[in-house]
Amino acid sequence: MTAAATPHTLLEAYDAQLRREAELTGASDVTVDGPLVRGIFDRGGFVSYRDLDGLTGSALDELIERTIAYFRDETAVPEFEWKTRGHDAPADLAEHLMAAGLTPDPEETVMMGEAAALAVPVALPEGVTVRRIDRHSTTFLDDARRSAAMQIRVFGGGPSSASLIKLLSGPDDLTQAWIAEADGEAICAGRLEIVPGTEFAGLWGGGTLEPWRGRGIYRALVSARAGWAVERGVRYLQSDCTPMSRPILERSGLSRVTTTTPFMWRRSPQAG
Repeated sequence: MTAAATPHTLLEAYDAQLRREAELTGASDVTVDGPLVRGIFDRGGFVSYRDLDGLTGSALDELIERTIAYFRDETAVPEFEWKTRGHDAPADLAEHLMAAGLTPDPEETVMMGEAAALAVPVALPEGVTVRRIDRHSTTFLDDARRSAAMQIRVFGGGPSSASLIKLLSGPDDLTQAWIAEADGEAICAGRLEIVPGTEFAGLWGGGTLEPWRGRGIYRALVSARAGWAVERGVRYLQSDCTPMSRPILERSGLSRVTTTTPFMWRRSPQAG
């Protein structure tokens, strides 16, 4: 029997399995510069690494400037993300990134836990149902559109219905989505994305309409996704969560292992 993972061992697994190449899955082009792996996606560029090889001071500044020059001069992306973690070294990495002109998005908490521990029954309010969106169903397109529209209402943004349909239509079935409904209305939704070549799957896009919060619906959606993941051999679930969803994930059984802050570079309009 496998021992329960501690936050320390979860963080070790996170760094070893979910950084660098794992974050570049689906990129149209991947390049390497020292400790960095750079990827090009439809939405823009992305920078990942496990550590920065001890770079500090001017050497770190040079790496950041080379990265900006690469995306600015050798690609057409409108923006790129340098994703930092709270346990990254050096401690003043954020200051170096901001000095180079990158701007931080809001910090999120990285939550992780054993998938099997989260796959537990959760009681739903009367009249509420939870189901996986089946791409082979005759209601697939409508389900995906309603799910995307609900999440945009909750978050003020998010994947469009076309993007969600594309995600769920992949040939490998690695991305799945669940929806909670009441009286035919989508009231909660979220995705699960298995990370190939790892023990992980990610919980993404989870949100609940305000009138239905605090009633166990989101926890039931976590449980449903965890159960599906366990059936496919996933050991760990991971989520980058907002302050709103962190308490729910903690009650579901996930632990805080670190924080993450995206630092963004955006192409100036005159640069074309």
